[in-house]
Amino acid sequence: MTTAGVLLAAGAGSRFASDTHKLLARIGDRTVFEHALETVLAAGFDQVVVVTGAVDLDELLVGRPVERVVNERWADGIATSVQAGVTVAQAAGCDAVVVGLADQPGITADAWRAVASADATPIAVATYDGRRGNPVRLAAEAWPLLPTDGDEGARVLMRDHPDLVTEVPCSGTAFDIDTTDDLRQLGGTP
Repeated sequence: MTTAGVLLAAGAGSRFASDTHKLLARIGDRTVFEHALETVLAAGFDQVVVVTGAVDLDELLVGRPVERVVNERWADGIATSVQAGVTVAQAAGCDAVVVGLADQPGITADAWRAVASADATPIAVATYDGRRGNPVRLAAEAWPLLPTDGDEGARVLMRDHPDLVTEVPCSGTAFDIDTTDDLRQLGGTP
């Protein structure tokens, strides 16, 4: 079974009130994006796909073993980015994808691996202290059920098909950076 890690990095980050895009803001010596990217790379997937859109991340991807896909429809919602990642994974012959967000630097490589290895059902979702978060594993049989546009990706699928979902307790945190205050809580600078 081959699995692709899919890192979604296409959104505009419109709630982040700064001249810097939130993915390019820094936490320590790395950008928010680099924190997330290094974690998904460390998880050891067969393939890593990075879906970009609103912000140019090319410089941060140089020399990295990833396949970048530009989602030209990023403004139509996160579902289009999930679809873009799934399309690349499907073309590569992958059996599943594990999808995470680039604005969640607290997700660990262990969380990515734990969700990837939970193959009892078509969908596996990370939980943190009993609350669902990212990443989410989607087996190929679930891909046709995903929405094609809108601001919900796998969440709508999990809500509509709870019988297809396994929850996977994970370490780390799914805290996401939406605002400059969120970034400051993690010790970052806009």
